[in-house]
Amino acid sequence: MKPDLYQAPDYYLLDDLLTDEHKLIRDTARAWVKKEVSPIIEDFAQRAEFPKQLINGLASIGGFGPYIPTEYGGAGLDQIAYGLIMQEIERGDSGIRSTSSVQSSLVMYPIWKYGNEEQRQKYLPKLATGEYIGCFGLTEPDHGSNPGGMLTNFKDMGDHYLLNGAKMWISNAPFADIAVVWAKNKEGRIHGLIVERGMEGFTTPETHNKWSLRASATGELIFDNVKVPKENLLPNKSGLGAPLGCLDSARYGIAWGAIGAAMDCYDTALRYAKERIQFDKPIGATQLQQKKLAEMITEITKSQLLTWRLGVLRNEGRATSAQISMAKRNNVAMALDIAREARQILGGMGITGEYSIMRHMMNLESVVTYEGTHDIHLLITGMDITGFPAFK
Repeated sequence: MKPDLYQAPDYYLLDDLLTDEHKLIRDTARAWVKKEVSPIIEDFAQRAEFPKQLINGLASIGGFGPYIPTEYGGAGLDQIAYGLIMQEIERGDSGIRSTSSVQSSLVMYPIWKYGNEEQRQKYLPKLATGEYIGCFGLTEPDHGSNPGGMLTNFKDMGDHYLLNGAKMWISNAPFADIAVVWAKNKEGRIHGLIVERGMEGFTTPETHNKWSLRASATGELIFDNVKVPKENLLPNKSGLGAPLGCLDSARYGIAWGAIGAAMDCYDTALRYAKERIQFDKPIGATQLQQKKLAEMITEITKSQLLTWRLGVLRNEGRATSAQISMAKRNNVAMALDIAREARQILGGMGITGEYSIMRHMMNLESVVTYEGTHDIHLLITGMDITGFPAFK
């Protein structure tokens, strides 16, 4: 087993923009990834299995709801701290970061923001410790980029709701204890409901044969006349803006996480270029390889600055959905480009599990699509600057 020699690049001395608390939180997460994730992740990815033994550790580093107030079991941290944790986790693996993102932004966030006090007290502390794992049901077989067209629905049966429909491409679904599910009432208004494992008619078949996010558990959510208690409806926000507000938080975390994957690919390629000898000298001494590496660190640095500024705006309550879309789209595309260039520097070794690059590359092919595709985020920016929606 190869030691984790990762050294994070900081070409513009961006650590100077962080507080001591930020750096402590980041370094704690980084040390945990080196100790617990790096030694096992290739094996679990090869076997297409989620390493459940990491759940307690994810909780211990603040990976579950770090910005949730302490009264509900969260760490009460700011948005930059949240981003740094996501960066370090995805440096290890995008699939592990997906588990953390879903738990934090797509399950804990809506219960905190849209739920009532009883729901917060019931679910959030157990989600924060990892005793409960949650998932988020929005995407459907026929409605991905157009979630407002969802068919999943619920009816008021007097003393309960009756939920029917299906969701797919759901991270954490196969082992989740609860699901925050978005469905339409008879008037067509979208609401969030908390569905618990064990409710009759609720099943979560696993999705197999993935080439991407292989160390993450993906599945479906099937609702066949599921009786949902009325107290499980999230009362404080409805309409499509409710789930999209959750996605803003998750996309923000992805923007940071993608930088972590890019930094890992760059660091691997840089070290290899210094050590690999061809034609009697290190390949890092050649112009073509230096071009690749120089472009990588430039793009990483630009993304770091973009995302740090977005974190400041998030802390001030001034970040817009369109600004978050820009960062998500830019940073994931940047990470994919770097993964591909890094793989070329390593030559044939780049496709093996001895190095992390090919795993990152495959994972990022999912990240560039989920929670808003690359093209949809482009159109969000286009609409924001022109005022014209071009989705239809």
